[in-house]
Amino acid sequence: MKNCRGSTCIFCVLLLAMLAGGDEGAPKSKNKENCTYAVTIETTCTKGAETSNPVSLRFGDTKSTDILVKHLNSKHVRQVDPLWPTVLDDVPRKPFQACNVDEFQVTGPCVVSPICYLYLKLGGEDDWRPGFAQVRVLEGSHHSSEYFYFRRYLPRHVWHGSDICDREVTPFGIKHKRKVLTLKP
Repeated sequence: MKNCRGSTCIFCVLLLAMLAGGDEGAPKSKNKENCTYAVTIETTCTKGAETSNPVSLRFGDTKSTDILVKHLNSKHVRQVDPLWPTVLDDVPRKPFQACNVDEFQVTGPCVVSPICYLYLKLGGEDDWRPGFAQVRVLEGSHHSSEYFYFRRYLPRHVWHGSDICDREVTPFGIKHKRKVLTLKP
């Protein structure tokens, strides 16, 4: 190493560091972690509230982590009984039936702050009236969402939901920043 000069010396140091198990100077690759989310959605008891059409879900945090699930119906895990949450129901049922609470399991990029927006989109021609939705982060419950309440029929083929991420309390009320949702390439 004493006779090492210029770029040859740098190459020798990098080669020795890699052989020794160190990664100093080696290019670092970004390792994207995925997290598992439990999504709970209630369908109200109003007559005609159920749907068999595809439902999409979009949620995220203040740090621009956006999770998009195009066909939430296929992620259905089980029907939940809110009065008996410890009783597991393994009988397969269609999601989004009237007076039911359904749980879905979704995998996506990990959020780095609490989930603060949630949107649902209904495809097809049925009507659907969800009551509430909540997303729990299974790897870090401190990033789980609050409840998002709908309690109305969703318009078809458009995103509908709530965003409580960027809000500011002013003397005239709560001011929200406008969020524009686009498809990622």
